[in-house]
Amino acid sequence: MTYLFTTQNQIRKSFWELHPELDRKRINKTRLNPDGEYVTDTRVAFCDYIEHLARSGAISDALANRATL
Repeated sequence: MTYLFTTQNQIRKSFWELHPELDRKRINKTRLNPDGEYVTDTRVAFCDYIEHLARSGAISDALANRATL
């Protein structure tokens, strides 16, 4: 089977191109997580995007399970 996206970088690039209005600011920076995490609305939108890609067959289930923002 041929997928539209085969890497996490491709998914992230597409996500940000389709959602320029979302906040890229990171919060909750700690010693164990120095980069922090994105705000909730951004994280939820990314999860919804991954779910949409997986259900539509644009990405493999394996990639959907490991994709991170």
